[in-house]
Amino acid sequence: QVQLVESGGDSVQAGGSLRLSCAASMNTRNYCMAWFRQAQGKEREMVSTLFIYGGHTNYADSVDGRFTISQDSAKNTIYLQMNSLRPEDTAMYYCAATLYQAGNWCPDLAAEYHDWGQGTQVTVQS
Repeated sequence: QVQLVESGGDSVQAGGSLRLSCAASMNTRNYCMAWFRQAQGKEREMVSTLFIYGGHTNYADSVDGRFTISQDSAKNTIYLQMNSLRPEDTAMYYCAATLYQAGNWCPDLAAEYHDWGQGTQVTVQS
C-alpha cells in the first residue's frame, strides 16, 4: 500500500519561503506525483505535478515562477520549494500519487489521484 507523508508546513510572513517534503513508501519512478492545496471553504486545487521518469512538470498559473517541484529518487521524496509566498497561498498542502498512464500528461484533477498524504498546513501572514 502506498503511503505518503508530508512535512515542512509552517507559518511565515508574506515574501518568505518554505520547502515541503513528501516521503513516499514506494519507488516513485512510474508515478505521477503532485502537490495539491485546499484553502478553507474552497475546493482542492492542483499546485504542481511531476512525472519523474519523463521529467515532465506542470504548475498552476498562480504559482508558476514562484514554486518548484523536484525529487530525490534515492530517498523516494518529492519536494515543493515555495518562494515569494503570498497570503493567498495559505492552505493545507497535500501530496498525491497515481500511476502514470503512457501517452498522457499527469492529471491535474484531484479525483484522478488514488493515494494521498495527510497534509501539511502552510499559513502566510500579511
